[in-house]
Amino acid sequence: MATSLRRPSFTTCSSPTDTDDEGVRGTCEDASICKRFAVSIGYWQDPYIQHLVRLSKERKAPEINRGYFARVHGVSQLVKAFLRKTECNCQILNLGAGMDTTFWRLKVCTDFSWFFYQDEDLLPSKYFEIDFPMIVTRKLHSIKLKPLLSKPILDLHSEDTLQMDGHILDSTRYAIIGADLRDIHELEEKLKKCNMNTQLPTLLIAECVLVYMTPEQSTNLLKWAAKSFETAMFINYEQVNMDDRFGQIMIENLRRRQCDLAGVETCKSLESQKERLLSSGWESASAIDMMELYSKLPRAEVSRIESLEFLDEMELLEQLMQHYCLCWATKGGSELGLKEITY
Repeated sequence: MATSLRRPSFTTCSSPTDTDDEGVRGTCEDASICKRFAVSIGYWQDPYIQHLVRLSKERKAPEINRGYFARVHGVSQLVKAFLRKTECNCQILNLGAGMDTTFWRLKVCTDFSWFFYQDEDLLPSKYFEIDFPMIVTRKLHSIKLKPLLSKPILDLHSEDTLQMDGHILDSTRYAIIGADLRDIHELEEKLKKCNMNTQLPTLLIAECVLVYMTPEQSTNLLKWAAKSFETAMFINYEQVNMDDRFGQIMIENLRRRQCDLAGVETCKSLESQKERLLSSGWESASAIDMMELYSKLPRAEVSRIESLEFLDEMELLEQLMQHYCLCWATKGGSELGLKEITY
């Protein structure tokens, strides 16, 4: 359905209830609330997240806040590197985007002065978000109600109408799509409908997404991505070293919340993470656990965040960080230097 450009209308559509995915959808809420809390006490600046996520009354533990800081910093650094290598002549597919605000932070660079996009125009040719239809409906509702979210989309839109159809919003530079990442055919069809360009260098981002899919399902997604784009990069943030006792406790805690890590067998080590990417058609793969990444953070930033709140047990932070990792893989793009991207 087409709606007025200056008065976008976001229709609320009912979606089938899939109780098997309820626990997975709940992790989106958990992660969003943790990010919102960390922002609220000064870990990083994000003026948009407050319009998408409620502020928790419960204080989050310092190790959780520092973990999210490292996660956001690490992913953002790789995103920035890709955008610079391609001079923004590219597209980004954020898989399982949830309430992520990267599109808005890239659009309004000067509002994100504590982090990585200040004084640079780093908006790609088009930014796509994909998630469960129920999550997309909620995000669209917030975009409709909050001018700070809708205005950047409208400002960049070059046509007189804004295209919406069910759980999809498509504009010139931003699209949000309700789809199941396990259904490759549906995913591809919806992306094509929103003018995905397979000839453009493409960055795909998945944060704690693949681990909730079976190894076969995640491999199918990775193979599709490697096959579909001539020049591409894949960023994956998720669990690692899950065979030890700490990892087993993490798995048991999630199971008690009806959330099964269906793909945990691929999270045994950094090597198993890299091997999955390489065996799926990606030409190069790198991985780093979050404790090592934390040790590489700018010292001034570490001093600043560590002064925000007292951390009683450094050992717990180390255990937590050693069980998450940041992986990235590339295909093609030798002339752009994509293989040179590192953390």
